[in-house]
Amino acid sequence: MDEYDRQDALYYDYYSTGVPGDVAFYVEEARKAGSPVLELGCGTGRILIPVAQAGVEIVGLDRAPSMLAVAREKVAQLPRDVQERISLVEGDMRDFALGRGFTLVMIPYRAFLHLLTVEDQKRALRSIRDHLVAGGRLVLNVFDPSLEMIVAHRTSLGSALKLDSEFTDPATGRRVLVWDTREYQTEEQTLRQYFVFEELDEGGNVVAKRFNPLVLRYLFRYEMQHLLELSGFRVEALYGDFARGPFRSGREQVWVAARA
Repeated sequence: MDEYDRQDALYYDYYSTGVPGDVAFYVEEARKAGSPVLELGCGTGRILIPVAQAGVEIVGLDRAPSMLAVAREKVAQLPRDVQERISLVEGDMRDFALGRGFTLVMIPYRAFLHLLTVEDQKRALRSIRDHLVAGGRLVLNVFDPSLEMIVAHRTSLGSALKLDSEFTDPATGRRVLVWDTREYQTEEQTLRQYFVFEELDEGGNVVAKRFNPLVLRYLFRYEMQHLLELSGFRVEALYGDFARGPFRSGREQVWVAARA
């Protein structure tokens, strides 16, 4: 199922801006690995395009056609030599066959958490391993669950609707307010988040409203480590941020793992 329709994809870059330092980190990893690189869950190309601009050949795979359509529009505006280093593929990270090997596979911005079952997670990791050359690496990040936040938002109604951000609609020029609410389901180990977009006219009246649900399955540190090791990877590093600082509970898990 496409979790992002056309309008949500157009809005994506304005309200979903990544984790501080992530672009530079993934570009550095791609440079060290060399071509070709594969990005899973490439979305609108926020990471993919800077990697290509750094001189690395990259394939971006995503299952949302509308996100890929935005990425293609961006790529079309790039210099010809950068365009030639980019390939975009519609596909599912749980089951893909590209017929080539990669020095590095990246899953930025917590995209691995879209996999909602252990079997889906293992299927994806097996597919990734099959596409890595000898000595190839997998680099990904997921948020580390905050127990305080889980307790605070574990109710039947979830958290109250809160203002997250705002931006100007690129098509209408109108102001758009982004509200969100979230609920943790500890039995399923899922985070259910709902974004509400309110488009305002010049008088501040709501003239359009959109809802975008998001479901993620969060992973604890040792759960992620065991998944990697059981799937044929050797963990090389776990960082707590994109400055390669030490892991700290409740922050970020940034994993570097080699094909074993």
